Amino acid sequence: MTSKDQTPSKDQTPSNDQTPSKNQTPEESAAEVRAADVALDTAGGTLEPSIVPVSSQSGDTGHHEGSTMRRIVMGNGFVSVLAVIVALFLGGLLIASTDKTVAETAGYFFARPTDFLLALWNAMTKSYVALFQGSVFNPRQGLMPLLETMTVATPLICAGLGVALAFRAGLFNIGAQGQIIISATLAAYVGFTWHLPFGLHLLLVIIMGVLGGAAWGAIVGVLKARTGAHEVIVTIMLNYVALFLLDFLLNTAAFRRPGDNSPISPRLDETAAYPVIIPGSRLHLGFLVAVLLTYGVWWMLNRSTIGFEFRAVGANPVAARTAGVKVPRATILVMAFAGALAAFGGVAQVAGTEKVLTGGIAAQIGFDAITVALLGRSTPWGTFFAGLLFGAFRAGAVQMQIQTGTPIDIVLVVQSLIVLFIAAPPLIRSIFRLEPKKKNKTPKAARKAALANAAGGAK
Repeated sequence: MTSKDQTPSKDQTPSNDQTPSKNQTPEESAAEVRAADVALDTAGGTLEPSIVPVSSQSGDTGHHEGSTMRRIVMGNGFVSVLAVIVALFLGGLLIASTDKTVAETAGYFFARPTDFLLALWNAMTKSYVALFQGSVFNPRQGLMPLLETMTVATPLICAGLGVALAFRAGLFNIGAQGQIIISATLAAYVGFTWHLPFGLHLLLVIIMGVLGGAAWGAIVGVLKARTGAHEVIVTIMLNYVALFLLDFLLNTAAFRRPGDNSPISPRLDETAAYPVIIPGSRLHLGFLVAVLLTYGVWWMLNRSTIGFEFRAVGANPVAARTAGVKVPRATILVMAFAGALAAFGGVAQVAGTEKVLTGGIAAQIGFDAITVALLGRSTPWGTFFAGLLFGAFRAGAVQMQIQTGTPIDIVLVVQSLIVLFIAAPPLIRSIFRLEPKKKNKTPKAARKAALANAAGGAK
């Protein structure tokens, strides 16, 4: 018989017994698979077979809910929350270690351990209650502390969005500090030298500030795209350039307040300042701008073509270039957009909170923005809520020091611990035993084990 005779024709199809199942390995025969399915369905012959064959059943009944919950627990967002909790706990222990009552009760710990534990708990909760009252709610002031938290968080959110956007594109924007300084300088100059009607004046202040920050960020993008210069080095150097440039300008007649030798600018016109949203507080229109920016960045990254290009470059620049994405162009645009976002933080500082330009206008906002972006996992809304959290720390630290005598620097320790744990997710997962599930047995091994168990049960 020739090979042609042995070759099945197109009309010949293999029987059901010869058709391999999806999970069947080459070593398994169809009979073995069918025997294992029947054994599972009838418990080794002791039960009637099901109406629906085992091969057609999903086998996941009641498992979807557990899988969803496990995905939430194992997700980065939940791990970030746990990192904050661990950092707060360790910060509380550090606070308690400086408390006099805790030190006294520790001297007779073995005689009366409950006194020590109670003093430890009181020291921790007392400080955090004061922090909460200074940042969220106070019985005497109501929700005014929350409004202050939102005010302090506004520049952090804007600058954090600039850092997060660069992170999503695979770039490190360490230059938010310089971008804030340049934007605040230009915005302040327009604010106290140009005298225009309300609305138009504020609009020009925002535009000039944003253009300044975008240009300062675009410098980094151009150097990165054209010469290959590392953006971390360039942004750090530009931070110093912006800082010393501001110091120089504040000592010139164009920026110095008339009749005052101190390095401080004239006060911005009322028409150039963000209007206050709620009377009696410092919460200004800049917070609503921060909310709109958060939504805008989310939309750009998830709904627009340019956002897709940014994410593609961040995931794999080589593959993005192969797919037709112009990587140098994307690099320049990312850094320009990141500088523009950080610039809104500088405008919020000079036109919303301070109303004057000083050498410390940027404070440490640009560097704290890196922490905010890390805590927010470089997502727009995650960065927004991380900015609110750090704004609460900064707003409540003063009240905590007044009520309990806890140094404000303890808040910096807590922030540093948060960064430490955010940078080490496996450590948090190991502390709370959130280890990933081990892989199940192979289909062949699982079938053999089920068949053996069922046969044993039938005996």
